Amino acid sequence: MLNAAEASMDMAAEDDAARARNRAELYAPPKGARRRPAQGARPRSAARIDPSGARALMAQVAAEDARLQGRR
Repeated sequence: MLNAAEASMDMAAEDDAARARNRAELYAPPKGARRRPAQGARPRSAARIDPSGARALMAQVAAEDARLQGRR
């Protein structure tokens, strides 16, 4: 479908510069789209947690899990 649109835009273009502009517009990402982070990159908003905080969180999760399973 993009090839048909590109071919029709190429035929209507007056010169090579117009073809390049049309092609750039056709294949540009949608407005408002954000780029995905690179492979393996961490998101900038990632919360950092120290080991003691992680242990406290794991204890809270274990307690909630036990409560939900009726083991109190």
